[in-house]
Amino acid sequence: MAELQRRLARFAEVRGWGRYHTPKNLASALSVEAAELVEIFQWLTPEESARVMESADTAARVTDEVADVLAYLLQLCEVLGIDALGALAAKIERNEGRFPV
Repeated sequence: MAELQRRLARFAEVRGWGRYHTPKNLASALSVEAAELVEIFQWLTPEESARVMESADTAARVTDEVADVLAYLLQLCEVLGIDALGALAAKIERNEGRFPV
């Protein structure tokens, strides 16, 4: 995960995009990419959505949008100094306490 974050940061830096990667811009871009992922599923029935990866074209679109969402999330974490996996582990632990079996 850390290597992917560094790779994304280098990609943006060598292209001079770093100045645009503010927390506000990255959060906005993350929202846009998440909306593009939702758009794929928007009018599908639950059954159709469960089979979305069976079509090569749709699977490729879903995979690309998931990658875009993850890329912007990792970039946001990098800029804000958030350990994404640590944050997720802590959130799961809090939820386990909030919602016992």
